[in-house]
Amino acid sequence: MKLSHGQAVWSMVAVTAMWSIAGVVTRQLEHARSFEVTFWRSFFTAVSLLVILPVWQGRKVFRQMHWRSLPFWFSGLCWSVMFTAFMVALTLTSVANVLVTMAIGPLLTALIARIFIGHRLPARTWMAIAVAGVGIAWMYGAQIELGQGSHQLGALVALCVPIAGATQWTIVQRSQAQGEQIDLVPSVLVGAVISALATLPLAFPLVATRTDVAWLALLGLFQLAIPCVLSVLCARVLKAPEVSLLALLEVIFGIALAWLGANEAPGSTVLAGGALVIGALVVNELLGWRQRNV
Repeated sequence: MKLSHGQAVWSMVAVTAMWSIAGVVTRQLEHARSFEVTFWRSFFTAVSLLVILPVWQGRKVFRQMHWRSLPFWFSGLCWSVMFTAFMVALTLTSVANVLVTMAIGPLLTALIARIFIGHRLPARTWMAIAVAGVGIAWMYGAQIELGQGSHQLGALVALCVPIAGATQWTIVQRSQAQGEQIDLVPSVLVGAVISALATLPLAFPLVATRTDVAWLALLGLFQLAIPCVLSVLCARVLKAPEVSLLALLEVIFGIALAWLGANEAPGSTVLAGGALVIGALVVNELLGWRQRNV
């Protein structure tokens, strides 16, 4: 399946819209909390991908997975950390806190790639990392001053998501440089299975109502499985800066949905810190895009 550039852009917008429903849906849950929320979402993501992958890539997809590849398993492990940390963070702090913290992912990726595989960083990216760091520190510092321990913990848990994402990207890049191709969609399936198995013992006693399970099944299918496949198709057409910039729509959509659908208004420090983080990323990506096209 080959998308045109325009189709890829709009598909990526749809992907970010689907990603962004996690916060508002989580706020609709009646009894499920923390690790149980993570277990059910990961479980339904794995079930959905077990159906989607054979339909999309044929039954041979499971035979072609790199089962003996260490980077493949490391990639899956990183996905499992992202799945788990994201949902646990949403149960500890505001949607805005989680999404703004996750927005530093591209900058963390650049930094980790510099450290471990020697990618050179231009001055603009170092400046963006510094500005984004100030924004995150501003958010965390304000929560400490206000005595919001759970919010601070939630933001720290959320920080595991971009760290794991940056690690996963670096692993994939290094493997590709060595001639080994990792298909990210099957590794997402592995991540969902690991996340579900790891959080099941911690989820007991299961208290989710049928309504809770239905909401979490919706997240597994429409917030992870389907947008995961779509994002892979989009990444084959769009350039990395385009993907990074469009992905920021998740922050805007997610905060707006939580505000409108769960009456969760973002605090002023979150908005200010978030503006620094997102502004730094936008300026960095736009300058890089301009330099590559001069």
